[in-house]
Amino acid sequence: MAGSFRRARETVGDIDILATATHPQEIVSAFSRMPLVQEVLASGPTKASVIVQDTIQVDLRIVEHRSFGTVLQYFTGSKEHNVKLRQIALSRGYSLSEYSLTRLSDNQDLFFDREEDVYSALGLAYIPPEMREDQGEIEAALQGHLPELLELKDIRGDLHVHSDWSDGRATILEMAQAAAALEYEYIAICDHSPAVGIAGGLSPERLEEKIRAVAAANEQLEGITLLCGAEVDIKSDGRLDYPDSLLSRCDVVVASIHMGGQQSERAITGRLISAIENENVDIIGHPTGRVIGQRDPYDLDLAMVLEAAARTGTALEINSYPARLDLSDVNARAAREAGVKLAINSDAHDASQLLVMKYGINVARRAWLESKDVLNALPLKELLAALKR
Repeated sequence: MAGSFRRARETVGDIDILATATHPQEIVSAFSRMPLVQEVLASGPTKASVIVQDTIQVDLRIVEHRSFGTVLQYFTGSKEHNVKLRQIALSRGYSLSEYSLTRLSDNQDLFFDREEDVYSALGLAYIPPEMREDQGEIEAALQGHLPELLELKDIRGDLHVHSDWSDGRATILEMAQAAAALEYEYIAICDHSPAVGIAGGLSPERLEEKIRAVAAANEQLEGITLLCGAEVDIKSDGRLDYPDSLLSRCDVVVASIHMGGQQSERAITGRLISAIENENVDIIGHPTGRVIGQRDPYDLDLAMVLEAAARTGTALEINSYPARLDLSDVNARAAREAGVKLAINSDAHDASQLLVMKYGINVARRAWLESKDVLNALPLKELLAALKR
């Protein structure tokens, strides 16, 4: 894979595939006949373009093995990153093309079958694909200051999932067992509060029952710890949908806006800051409220929200649900630079949705996050110490 898909952008225009092969024409022919292909736009000896499932264009290009690293680097992009990289090459006496690095002193072509060797030849540390947007990554590589990007294996648990106590489709035990199969140390069951009636939000009495149910379920589990949480709604006036006396009994509190997203910037910002300043709130869920391709982010003063979160030690969420990815990569990087912790959560409503965590990791990597920036990269003991209780 190459292009914006490999850079893990939240949306892509097409999909680029690179390969090497002894018999390129056979691979191109087989590719063009695959069951998902609905239309062949173009086909030649070493490349083909097709439409799959009537939705997206997929381009295949077969290249020489000796040039694979250079070609992969070029087609991964971004354009802006590649322009900057070519400038670096020229400053060092080379010309960088999609196929080779040419030494200008003797016009000698250098071929690389690994991307790492392309960057190394230019005196740079390897830059992960997610960072290649000309947002300071080349300068950081030159200075030896690239971050050690977060990986999926660094995640110790999920701090925002739902169960069939509200609008989830799995029991508390089923969610815990699925999380244990992913080798998580902990999982927080955060069902909705009463204001989200359409999602089966829990009354205060039902939340008290769930607190007891989570404690009982923990007695049946080994190798994973259930945390009793709540996704409490932030009301239009900034008040929370549960009393503080009840929230203080939860292990994890995620505060989110689900209604009133059309309010003014001042009102939305005030609601979020009010929740952030509540001593019982640990995480602000899907902070900007966007749904990709369907709903724009709220009007809010992100700088004020980040300042409040940094001041109070409240984490902001990267919601991994593919339609949300909220915070975005740009906003998550701004949060990191403001000293705000991030929590990367699945917002899973059934066991299979725990796997969307990988999309949140993509956002985190594009935001230059390291494990030290992420709340749920902490072991359980350190997590509990970091929470406000």
